[in-house]
This record gives sequence, structure tokens and C-alpha cells, in this order.
Amino acid sequence: MPYHFLEVAVTPSVRAAQADMGVEEIWMGAHDRPSDSFTEAEIAFIAARDSFYMASVSETGWPYVQHRGGKPGFLKVVDPRTLAFADYRGNRQYISAGNFAANDRTCLFLMDYVRRARLKIYAHVERLTLDADPHLTDLVSDATYRGRAERIFRLRLEAFDWNCPQHITPRYTEQQVEQAVAPLRERLQRLEAENASLRRRLDTLESPDGGD
Repeated sequence: MPYHFLEVAVTPSVRAAQADMGVEEIWMGAHDRPSDSFTEAEIAFIAARDSFYMASVSETGWPYVQHRGGKPGFLKVVDPRTLAFADYRGNRQYISAGNFAANDRTCLFLMDYVRRARLKIYAHVERLTLDADPHLTDLVSDATYRGRAERIFRLRLEAFDWNCPQHITPRYTEQQVEQAVAPLRERLQRLEAENASLRRRLDTLESPDGGD
């Protein structure tokens, strides 16, 4: 079957650029990788993410990229072809929301900096009011999250692709760093306690009446 992600991404001008660089033949063949339905690998990857980048395009043709963040898994996989997330109040510019009203196409970049992996997703975006689909609203809502949800974004998958790890600089969250250094902190505490105990014994032996 054709690799649908490239069917979406490769336009005549892209094909011309590939030809200029002598790589057109690499991408002209058929691929047997499905890209229009999430597998368990993509679902697990999405569930672990605490942020993503979301692109939109205005009526004037200008692209806009917005960063979205939250608790791990705030971007929900509703089914193998549908994503959704709650849109919380921010700076109230509503650039993405407005762009999607005119052009429902988006591209998401989901990054795992630690493992140097990125997932690209083409999708169509639908804006829903909070009362339009109570079940979906319950799915994406988090009562413990500080923020006021204003709408739901539901995304219908068009195609996805995995990028190579080249040029991805590993980065770690504060929580990941704390988990990594926790054993070192515990070892340091034990050594400091042992050192303090040895120092007290030495002070006792060195005192004037310590040997009597």
C-alpha cells in the first residue's frame, strides 16, 4: 500500500526539491508501513507525553506553532484514529482556535528527548464545546489540574510518521533528573552519616581522657 504520510506531505514542489537533491527515487516506491491508524506503539508513546507542538495556518497563509503541555497522557487516544484534549484558558489570543475555524488541518510533533524519538501526526481538528460530548469531556478532563477548560479539541488522524533520532539533543525533566540522582543522594547520605560516626569515634580517642 502507498505510504499515506508521504501522500499527504509530498506535493509537486516537494517532489521538485527532492529531484534537485537527487533523492526523488528514494521516496517514489510503495511502502508497506501503515500510517493511518495508531498501533500499540504509538498509543503508548502518546500516553507518556507531557507536551507536544501543534501547527495551524491562518487565512493569510502564515503558519503558527503552539506548544501544549500538561500531565503525562493529557493528549488522549480516543480510538486508533482519534485524539482529543481539553483546551485550557491561556493568554486568550485564540490564534490556533481561530486558524482551525478556517482550516482544520494540523500537524503535531510529539517529542521524547530522552530516547531521541519524535512522532509526527497529520490530523483534522474539530472544536467542541464542553457540553457537546459529555463522555469525551469526562475523558479529557482532570479535576486536579489547575486551569479552566474552555473547549475540547478532537483530532481525526490523517497520517503519522516516526522521525529518525538524528540531531535530537537529549533533555531531561526535573522529575527524571531527580529519579536518576536519587540513588546517588541516598549513597551520599549514608557516607556522610558513616563519616560523622567515624569522626565522633576519632574525636573520642583523641580527647585527653579518651584512652582511660
